[in-house]
Amino acid sequence: MSATTPHRVPDPHAVPAPDAPGWQRPLPGTGLTVSAVCSGGGPLGSMPGLFGYDVVTEQAVETVLAVLGSPVRFLDTANGYSDGESERRVGLGLAAYRERHGALPDDVVVATKVDPRDGDYSGDRVRRSVDESRERLGLDHLPLVHLHDPENFDIGELTAPGGAVDALVALRDAGEVGAIGLAGGPVPEMRRYLDLGVFDVLLVHNRWTLVDRSAGSLIAAAAERGIGVLNAAVYGGGILAQQTPSSDRPSARRYGYREAPPETLAAVDALRALCTRFGTTLPTAALQFSVRDPRVASTIVGISRPQRVAQTLEACAAPLPEEFWTEAEALLPGPGAWLDGA
Repeated sequence: MSATTPHRVPDPHAVPAPDAPGWQRPLPGTGLTVSAVCSGGGPLGSMPGLFGYDVVTEQAVETVLAVLGSPVRFLDTANGYSDGESERRVGLGLAAYRERHGALPDDVVVATKVDPRDGDYSGDRVRRSVDESRERLGLDHLPLVHLHDPENFDIGELTAPGGAVDALVALRDAGEVGAIGLAGGPVPEMRRYLDLGVFDVLLVHNRWTLVDRSAGSLIAAAAERGIGVLNAAVYGGGILAQQTPSSDRPSARRYGYREAPPETLAAVDALRALCTRFGTTLPTAALQFSVRDPRVASTIVGISRPQRVAQTLEACAAPLPEEFWTEAEALLPGPGAWLDGA
């Protein structure tokens, strides 16, 4: 089997319905159990330059409350999202839930990421980042903390004795945080960090979707080593979230936050037509592509308003036959159109 072809269960019901067996899954490499879908907190901090819309604090808090009241048991955020505003708003939502119900649900997992500040990605900065996250989230213990976007720094600097990687490992070994993960983009750089053998979890984004399989070899390596895999940005920054393309939306012709090549745009159009023929939508197929992969413990979906929680769960439960996936696979662009395929 090639690194770009996932092992598929030949069963039209491979995607578990919320609350059904298989919806809650072990996260390999950790003692955690997570839901098949994770609520991504990037939009909650309001990043209109990236996502194309604003999110006010009240909407973010209500979204967190909607997530906590749903079968979604996993939330993801980061220290650096909107300079900490995403974490702060998630923390407000967690506090509002505690006020209403007395305590958080026992099975909810909140993950975050350490981030640099003003070019500083030292070991001391990692420790400060964790402290900031605890305070904003209102959590004494962080069950999963990722090293975020290390590809933007020199690997020698981050892996030096006492550096960022050492600091994160030490925090885990001391029990100050739970599992530690690696969250980033470019596959060659992520592979160098994965090969250090110190991370429990791998988070990839934009590189394991209906139209891009750049992370195939990386996911395979993680799975072989018993490392948990999380998959984010399955809509490619928005282009796969639009069943009806809108020319006035920047994401209509962009994939992975950059201009999409013609081959990718043609594939997206063909996938839309395929979805219409099968009575489904492109966002539904984009989400299920990831959720149905048995190596992906949880698929991270940015959720910025309460009603999106129910819509996401409905998309997970929509039946799609194996014939659909066979035809969709035939529409995959070649590696030259992938973010890291060349």
